[in-house]
Amino acid sequence: MSALDAVRARQSWSRVTDDAPSHDELLTLVAAAGRVADHSSLRPWRLIELRGADRETLGAAIAKAEGDKSPSSKPLRAPLLIAVVASYRKSSKVPRWEQEAVASGVAHMLSLLLDEAGWGVLWRTGHYTRSKAVAKAHGIGKNEELLGWLYVGGKPADKKPGRRKPVDPRTFVTRMPSAKKAKKAETT
Repeated sequence: MSALDAVRARQSWSRVTDDAPSHDELLTLVAAAGRVADHSSLRPWRLIELRGADRETLGAAIAKAEGDKSPSSKPLRAPLLIAVVASYRKSSKVPRWEQEAVASGVAHMLSLLLDEAGWGVLWRTGHYTRSKAVAKAHGIGKNEELLGWLYVGGKPADKKPGRRKPVDPRTFVTRMPSAKKAKKAETT
């Protein structure tokens, strides 16, 4: 399968089976995902692998962040969660936003690789990614931010992936405005 075919076939899987890639399989895919474009090769990211009871710990942290008494069952929806962390580095050349883009790029690349390897993947976020309780559960450092989790499991045979509407690229690709148009836009 070509990269183009893999990207075109990628879908989010909101429901997955209890199967998951092994730690070693995950490491192989992370090594490939880490090849994403990265200005100055700062590698401003890290991933946290959550399996088994780790997911229950996260459920309790989400409940604390939400002010709920019962642990959240959301982390139990997949056998493997991969927390995506932007781990900012000091740099005079690479701003914080660009470092977060690299971490997001790694997560997206990893989701594509997992999907192409036959795993169901869904990237989950939520306002509690910025909560103290959830950050503490993950060991998030002072110069880090949790961007969300990749929920990973087997693709159920009886369920089809979610469908996205096709993108009309002409809507999103434009040309640079001419100098005359750009000057006119500045004056209006």
